[in-house]
Amino acid sequence: MIFIDAALRKPTPYTPIWLMRQAGRYLSEYRESRKRAGSFLELCQNVELATEVTLQPIEILDVDAAILFSDILVLPMAMGLELEFVSGEGPRFPYPTRDARAIAALKSSVQNELSYVYDTISSVRAKLPKDKALIGFCGAPWTLATYMIEGQGSKTYTESKRLLYTDPQLLHTLLEKITRELIAYLRAQILAGANAVQIFDSWAGALAPRAYVEFGFRYMCDIARAVKEEFPHIPVLLFPKGVGAFLEELRYEADMCGANFDVFGVDWGVGMSRAKHILGDRFVLQGNLEPALLYNRMAMEEGVEEIVRIMGKNGGHIFNLGHGMLPDLPRENAIALVQMVREKTKR
Repeated sequence: MIFIDAALRKPTPYTPIWLMRQAGRYLSEYRESRKRAGSFLELCQNVELATEVTLQPIEILDVDAAILFSDILVLPMAMGLELEFVSGEGPRFPYPTRDARAIAALKSSVQNELSYVYDTISSVRAKLPKDKALIGFCGAPWTLATYMIEGQGSKTYTESKRLLYTDPQLLHTLLEKITRELIAYLRAQILAGANAVQIFDSWAGALAPRAYVEFGFRYMCDIARAVKEEFPHIPVLLFPKGVGAFLEELRYEADMCGANFDVFGVDWGVGMSRAKHILGDRFVLQGNLEPALLYNRMAMEEGVEEIVRIMGKNGGHIFNLGHGMLPDLPRENAIALVQMVREKTKR
């Protein structure tokens, strides 16, 4: 599998490519599958339809890896939080987790309650071409904690930061509990057939550098370490979004704690040359084309050429967007992007 080889810094005939949110609303096939499911959450829990939408980008775009179709919030839901998806607002937990009693009430060892996730992985892996990788994933402890504390997405993270600065030990208690569950969850995904796993820290940029290292990055590294100790052949990818201003701090922390992951996902707000300078000798880099460039074929090609010029053709790179596909991006440009990257990075 070219994606796995690249993630482990082995020689590849070209730079592999996949796209975050590659199964999504820009594909009419996805919209039809979601309509048949009835709701987003029902789509995640329907093994047949989740398999279908996971495979759609492989069949339509010919990317080098599929990523499991699911949601990061199914884990807190399994831990006992009621989850609802509100039209026009997104996911919401009606009863947030903001005190010691609520944290203590969260269920532990819940990985067996997520069997539909593992069944989807096994189903996809059975149907996926052998040369295509399947990526499992989870949300990072900090990002999951913000949803659980705020009750929904946030622009200010007021309640999460209030807890962080008024009772940091209580927040650590929550983060440690989430981390234990995520380790077991990713382990089960790998046993079901995932060839690699990615940890998404969508709200990493909400914290100041020192706070993020303590309450965010270290927990991601703990998860990566646990996974790699049991499955050294499985690539672990980290994607902390919005951390471009403190890559040096993360590099220092990674060196100090012996961070044992393989790939660092770079978001589009970070100059790829800077990321390569700071992290490129330590991790394979993934990214980081600005998704909106796909609105215009010429702009897209210029963006691809810039990244290829910086990263070269000799490995150490997985091509991806710097965040997820947007709902109204032209599918024909996504198809062209995959072919463009292959042609421009042939060894």
